[in-house]
Formats: sequence, structure tokens, C-alpha cells
Amino acid sequence: MSSNPTPDALLGPAEIRELAAALNVRPTKQRGQNFVIDANTVRRIVRTADVRPDDVVVEVGPGLGSLTLALLEVADRVTAVEIDDVLAGALPATVAARMPDRADRFALVHSDAMQVTELPGPPPTALVANLPYNVAVPVLLHMLEHFPSIERTLVMVQAEVADRLAAPPGSKVYGVPSVKANWYAEVKRAGSIGRNVFWPAPNVDSGLVSLTRRPEPPKTTATRREVFAVVDAAFAQRRKTLRAALAGWAGSAAAAEVALVAAGVSPQARGESLTVEEFTRIAENKAGAEGEAGTDRAVPAGQDAPAPETAAARDARAEEAHHEGLGG
Repeated sequence: MSSNPTPDALLGPAEIRELAAALNVRPTKQRGQNFVIDANTVRRIVRTADVRPDDVVVEVGPGLGSLTLALLEVADRVTAVEIDDVLAGALPATVAARMPDRADRFALVHSDAMQVTELPGPPPTALVANLPYNVAVPVLLHMLEHFPSIERTLVMVQAEVADRLAAPPGSKVYGVPSVKANWYAEVKRAGSIGRNVFWPAPNVDSGLVSLTRRPEPPKTTATRREVFAVVDAAFAQRRKTLRAALAGWAGSAAAAEVALVAAGVSPQARGESLTVEEFTRIAENKAGAEGEAGTDRAVPAGQDAPAPETAAARDARAEEAHHEGLGG
């Protein structure tokens, strides 16, 4: 690690605008780009992330390199994942020019972060990123899933998304992002960021979220996908009781009730009141529920059998769950 970083190595407002002008770059709403222009803010992010001299840090969406340079001041190595062609092409030169003694500790992966399942060099130990608002939750969950070596994460996201990620059970904003993030890590709010440190200034506030990886996921015989399927179903119709909301997932409301009772969860409860451990127990009990509820599916005389759920209905539920996962 460089013990004496160049005082002017980091990017300020003037340097950011000069770089952007030279590259003919304008931040785009399509990719949720808002560049940090304040050196004190990026150093604060690095401190809050508890980046250490032996850390291998992965950064998603480095943009023009504000946070990248601050990370290189402290970490052993930094790998940045950038989807934008122009920004990806320019960043290595920016690092070489402003922090030449650390350039060999930097790697650039030109890709969509959602497609990245491998990174060059040693496995990452930390994820630190200013995540684009429109893809923050999917990118975060993807990185946590595919890089189990990541022990500590600090992401800057839209304040509303930060609140959702860190929300406890029972909170009005507790939902799919809260439960899925908690599957991987202990999650907490780690501060707020003002709008004036960005170019262009966003129309929303930003927040920092800290995630510390659990030693292992919740103990369960169900797979992660099976648990997440319960979560998606529970919040796709979050105003309904779990008995009703999980009917499609379990095969019937009766089967859902059997699974819920076996898991020690009230069928009248709603998803927003459940911990990640309770969702895992529900997933574990699905198979037994399907068998035990079979006799409850008989149709009373004089009534038509309910039509099976259509593909369109399933797609609609999945779409609702997808939007919830995006923090929408």
C-alpha cells in the first residue's frame, strides 16, 4: 500500500468535469449515473466500509474513478466492474495518471455486473460501490450470491432503497430486498449522503448500507432458491394473509396453511412480519403440506372446481415480485 498518497490524487469537481468533457461524457438517467465530485465523501465511504490494507475490493459502477482512487489509497487491490464503453476505456488511464504507484494493483472488468461470475486476481474480500439507483438491489444480491468471499459490503444507494434493505420485520418498508439481503448478511444503515456531492445532483437523497456476511446462511434443508420463492410469493400480494398469498406457491390455500402451521407461523400473518428464518421453515415444509392438504382439495357438491392458475397469472405474480425486488 502507498503510505503517502499524492495529496491531489483524488478527483474534485473541476477534475470530474474536465475528464467528462475530454471524454464527451454526460451522465445518463438510463444507467442511473451520478458521479461523486467530493473527495471528502469518497474517503468517508472508504472509512465507513472499514477497508483494510490487505483487502481485495470489488467496485461496481466506478464511473470516472472518484471512489476507485480513494479505495486504491487503502486497499491491497481494487477491481472495478464497468458496463459503459467510454468509462471502462478511460478508467485505467485515469488511475495510471493520478496514482501511478498503485496502477499495478488495479484491474478493470468491462461488463454488466449482472453477468459477472468471476473476477481476475485473488477473491474479493469487500464490495464497495456507488450503485446506480435503478439496479441497486439486483446487483447487490447478485454479487453476494456469486462471490461468497466478500465479507464486508458498503453500498451507496437511493435513501428509500437503503431503508428497505436495512428494514427489520414489522417495518412498513420491510420487503423482498430486506429478507434477501438478510439471508446473506447482517444489514444496517451506515449514514446519509447529501445531494450536493454528486454531478448532476440527483432528485433523491442517498444512503449508505453496511452488510457483514453471515458465517453461513440460515440453517435449512431448503435451497436458497426455494426460500426466495416463498419470499417472492409472500410479498407479491403483501396485503393478503400468508394463507392466501402463498396459495399459488403451495398449490392451494389449504396446502399453504399446512406448511405455515408446520413452520410455526400463523396462517393469518403477513410477510412483512416474518424473519428470514421463518421463511426458511416455510420452504422446508412445502412438501409435507402438499401431501397433507390433498384431502382438503375436494370440491363441495354443486360448486365448480377452481380453474388452475394460468401462465399469465403466474407471470403477473412474478412481475410484481420482480418490482418489489427492485425496491419499487
